Amino acid sequence: MNIVFASNNLHKIREINNVLGNSFKLLSLSDINMEEDIPENEPTLEGNALHKARFIHLATGMNVFADDTGLETEALNGEPGVHSARFAGENKDPQANIDKLLSLLEKKTNRKARFRTVIALIFEGKEYLFEGIVNGEIISERRGTSGFGYDPVFVPEGKNSTFAEMDLDEKNKISHRARAFARLKAFLSAYGREEETGSSF
Repeated sequence: MNIVFASNNLHKIREINNVLGNSFKLLSLSDINMEEDIPENEPTLEGNALHKARFIHLATGMNVFADDTGLETEALNGEPGVHSARFAGENKDPQANIDKLLSLLEKKTNRKARFRTVIALIFEGKEYLFEGIVNGEIISERRGTSGFGYDPVFVPEGKNSTFAEMDLDEKNKISHRARAFARLKAFLSAYGREEETGSSF
């Protein structure tokens, strides 16, 4: 089954391919020759994900999904949240984002945080939302070289390693994105089984 992922982020595509396996052919925006820069100006993760999915669906008519992810910290009233990618500026510099986050949390005793991913799927003309959350805490210095974004300073609940210290398989067992995409995969797999039996979905 062909399905478009409204992204050209190679890190995300690699993670998601690892979750979805061989049941689906994942097409990036480059694969369908879509070079437009889709704005992410909505005030919520759900809004951004839906906007991106609708943009690509309107342009291509294909089944499509899009995601948006935010790091939400308790001590900063949920920031950076929907602004996670641009926390330190429009150039989306992950190192600058981490620097700003650590600076703001420097004198905070509450380091609790969570990653939240929202996926918007447009499939056979209908819209669906899937969410994945992982709780954890922000540490005071970077550890690890894998992953991307805030991974070097985020330790998930019950673990001693940051996301950036984990290999992809380990991360995908617990990550916010993996959890959201597991729900997407379950939905698509259920649809496939219904199609095989001739039942309505």
